[in-house]
Amino acid sequence: MKKVWFGLIALGIIFSFMTGKPEVVSEVVLYDLQKSLDLILSLISIMAFWTGLMRIVEKSGLLDKLSNFLKPLICMLFSDIKNSKESINAVIMCILANMFGIGNSATALGIKAMEEMQKINKQKKIATNSMCMLLIINMSSIQLLPLSVIKLRADAGAANPSDIIIPTLAVTTFTTIVAVLFAKYYERKE
Repeated sequence: MKKVWFGLIALGIIFSFMTGKPEVVSEVVLYDLQKSLDLILSLISIMAFWTGLMRIVEKSGLLDKLSNFLKPLICMLFSDIKNSKESINAVIMCILANMFGIGNSATALGIKAMEEMQKINKQKKIATNSMCMLLIINMSSIQLLPLSVIKLRADAGAANPSDIIIPTLAVTTFTTIVAVLFAKYYERKE
């Protein structure tokens, strides 16, 4: 992958010189990188807050209570992990992070959930149905509060940055239901 990125950057630089516009490269380096850094810094506060809150939920024992409450639903969706408390908790943390719109944290929590599910996977080179289901739910990304998008809209000067909550909830609920139904239909029978 490093070679691909290097190749794309090199082609961009070469193309800018061939078209007689080398100043575009310096504009990208100076201006667009600054915009990227500003965006990252503006999202750090939201990510730090929610990641910290998720950690408190985990350490306080609230996650175990939530896990017991959600276990029937989780076991229905993720039948391979019903006997692994660590896997169930990791999956719940990942799904909660997605529901609150903190996708970057959800990625790290999703990796942790996959690692926990891999520990109980009997065929290490083949993804289990539960692993596929988690990936599908993550990709459909059901969100109750799309906080990152609300923050970006607020930073861009939107009059009402939170007016996307209801449409986002409707769309992500629909896509998640469709994704889960397809995943259950095509699930491997063991």
